Amino acid sequence: MTILTTARLRLEPITDAHCDGLFAMNSDPAVMRYITGKPDTREDTLAMLERVKARWDDTGYSWWSFFDRHSGELIGAGTIQHLGRDRANPLEIGWRLRRDKWGQGYASEAAQAMASFAFDTLKADLLCAVCWPENRASARVMQRLGMRYKADETWYERTVAVYDITRDAWTAARAPAG
Repeated sequence: MTILTTARLRLEPITDAHCDGLFAMNSDPAVMRYITGKPDTREDTLAMLERVKARWDDTGYSWWSFFDRHSGELIGAGTIQHLGRDRANPLEIGWRLRRDKWGQGYASEAAQAMASFAFDTLKADLLCAVCWPENRASARVMQRLGMRYKADETWYERTVAVYDITRDAWTAARAPAG
């Protein structure tokens, strides 16, 4: 399983050892406001762990826990998975952070690493992201990745704003100038 690193973060495939940190984050109503609309119970977090571990075994990618490299604390989580959790769909990128870590650039930093994994390692042709239309913070992270708004569509049993970026656009944005 792939571990990713950035200047400030270590992204580790989610394991049972991350349960307490994930539950602490996922049980915060503010964190889950634009994800499920309600805080997770411990049982919800345990069920997520089982789904995620099975996806890692099945596909070789899924959810990572984000650890602050300085403090060692779990501060977030993010994923590369198939949109709608169906392999017939393109890859999707997603993230969430503890509330005390919002607005500090961690989501963009982790998203850059995960998008690089999707394009460079998995050789994805297209990467999508979804957010509730009113979730402007996530939309800004998507735009910083170079993603463009595609449309409002129904995914995960609700209307969401869909953003995407092609491999060519990703590569062109990272090419040296001149």
